Amino acid sequence: MRRIIIFLMGFFMASSPLFAGSVGGTVKFTGAAPKMDTISMNADPTCASLHTSPVADDSVVVNSNGTLKNVFVYVKEGLEGKTFPAPSTPAQIDQHGCTYNPHVLGIQAGQELEILNSDNTLHNIHSLTEKGKQFNLGMPIQGMKLKKKFDSPEVMVKIKCDVHPWMHAYIGVLPHSFYSVSDDQGKFEIKDLPDGDYTIEVWHEKYGTQTQKVTVSGGSLVSSDFTFNG
Repeated sequence: MRRIIIFLMGFFMASSPLFAGSVGGTVKFTGAAPKMDTISMNADPTCASLHTSPVADDSVVVNSNGTLKNVFVYVKEGLEGKTFPAPSTPAQIDQHGCTYNPHVLGIQAGQELEILNSDNTLHNIHSLTEKGKQFNLGMPIQGMKLKKKFDSPEVMVKIKCDVHPWMHAYIGVLPHSFYSVSDDQGKFEIKDLPDGDYTIEVWHEKYGTQTQKVTVSGGSLVSSDFTFNG
């Protein structure tokens, strides 16, 4: 019995960090929120019919509490020399309402990306990958699903639809799964980080990048806030 207990303890310690902490915070926004253009979808009547009110360009989304949505947050440094198996669960992106949902997402290199067309119109999804092979896939059927993978890390990969020029999204491809995206309250959290010193980078498609250094110790939650200026 004692040998079994020691074996199980050793297996657990080898397969999991002894301490797993988190880095969480808020991406704040100062200054006047930019007025975003309204998207005209009249070129495709099917797209236009899917919306009862105007749709704004979502390149900049300032939340009602003065925070910024759709900011990609990830561990840029501190995991060198470590390898992580790609998750078996695919990341997902949906073409819905003739927009990409989500607008910003993360994925680990080698992890499957499930692509869905929820609209009753032709879409194509075109990856403008610079560090790997691009894909450009037509999806003419509502409910159609495809799966692709990114082989190489790249922050960020732009995604666009050549049929509907207003449609675009961004995917952060990493060698690990320690990332997050700020939500409709501007909050993010990177979970299950082993103890160590890290550089955290935040990326926004209009306002660029910022970095902070943090130390995770003893399974604690480390606070890390960022501010972008309009």
